[in-house]
Amino acid sequence: MTRKIIAGNWKMNLVHKDAINLISKISDFCESETLNGIEVVIAPTFLDLVEANKITNGKKLNIAAQDCNDQEVGAYTGEVSTEMLKAIDNQIVIIGHSERREYYGDTDEFVNSKLKRVLKTGLIPILCVGESLADRKAGNQEKVVASQLEGALKGLEADDLADLTIAYEPVWAIGTGETASPQQAQDMHQFIRTYLNTNYNAIVSEETSILYGGSVKPDNAKELFSQPDIDGGLIGGASLKYDDFTQLIKIGVEVLR
Repeated sequence: MTRKIIAGNWKMNLVHKDAINLISKISDFCESETLNGIEVVIAPTFLDLVEANKITNGKKLNIAAQDCNDQEVGAYTGEVSTEMLKAIDNQIVIIGHSERREYYGDTDEFVNSKLKRVLKTGLIPILCVGESLADRKAGNQEKVVASQLEGALKGLEADDLADLTIAYEPVWAIGTGETASPQQAQDMHQFIRTYLNTNYNAIVSEETSILYGGSVKPDNAKELFSQPDIDGGLIGGASLKYDDFTQLIKIGVEVLR
């Protein structure tokens, strides 16, 4: 059975004081609610991780890092290792986000190396995949996502993927206000699940959580989360607003099963 997850990726937003204040409020909300097994995750900036993990220690809200390096230690200016994350009790890492791929040159090979490092360190990865608008218009969305999955998962066996979460984020719907229709999202989620079944096994396919990301808001979340192969969302802008994000959590509790 897949885990059901509502995750917020804050990207490069909120100074430390504001970030910690919002994390505290969301944590208090989660403590006051019956989440029915829904996992709630926030990914603030690296600057916020130490205090955020202390605030949420032993509580329902989980904290994720937005990225990591693929090396254990060394002369990699500006980078953060998985060992550093583990040392502050951070358990979850987002890798392969489209913005990392587009703006900072993260190739499939680099994402694969990061994923192996995350798994070796015993952390939980959220692997992002998704096609551009040009690929979608050309009808190549499945080919692109399959290539990203193949590259990211290269050299890994089924047993390595027990904790894997995948986030499907159509690049053309990230921060644009555009959203894949529920059917478009479901079709790709089903494709990803079929890929996992074909290339690994039914257990990996059935137990891998696949999240949708791409302008998810309270007014479209219920229909998206109701799709059979959508296990939650990786939320961008709406996760920075307390009212919107807590409403998305409530929708997840209501809809995701």
